[in-house]
Amino acid sequence: MPLEWIGYQEAAKLYHLEQVAYACGSVLYELRGGINARTGCRSLITVNSIIATHGHPHTGYKVDSGYVPPLNNPALFRRDGYLCLYCGQRFRHSELSRDHVRPISRGGADHWNNVVTACKRCNNHKAGRTPEQAGMELLAIPFAPTHAEYVYLQGRRVLSDQMEFLRAHFPRRSPLHQRSS
Repeated sequence: MPLEWIGYQEAAKLYHLEQVAYACGSVLYELRGGINARTGCRSLITVNSIIATHGHPHTGYKVDSGYVPPLNNPALFRRDGYLCLYCGQRFRHSELSRDHVRPISRGGADHWNNVVTACKRCNNHKAGRTPEQAGMELLAIPFAPTHAEYVYLQGRRVLSDQMEFLRAHFPRRSPLHQRSS
């Protein structure tokens, strides 16, 4: 299960501590160290784009069946494809806002299943009403991403072999399959 992005320094540490169970994907770095005084050999660590570690998969991570990734606007906007889910137009990040389908003032919560991306114009028009009260229609149903989807939504540059690995862990009906291709 994909858990997180790590830097090459953290990956090198895992290799050195012999915590890497296997590696796949392309080779990203070959890190050369000093020469061992006893053996006369120079140390070399080859860092791949995807590594799997030994140990319990949930150690230090919240990836159980009840895991819900933290809600933030960059991931939300990426989940919704930078589209206003009311008017259907695509906008830049700075022109978007988070809209609560059921407003907080009416008992709605600030969680993935109650928020959508909206342009500022539509969000202002909807105001503190539900979409039905405002005469607006949602173009898609909001959903909470799985951990693998959230790793993708974090917006980091994803190599093709890493994307293939992540996509294999997306739910079959995930709308992110099309966007991540």
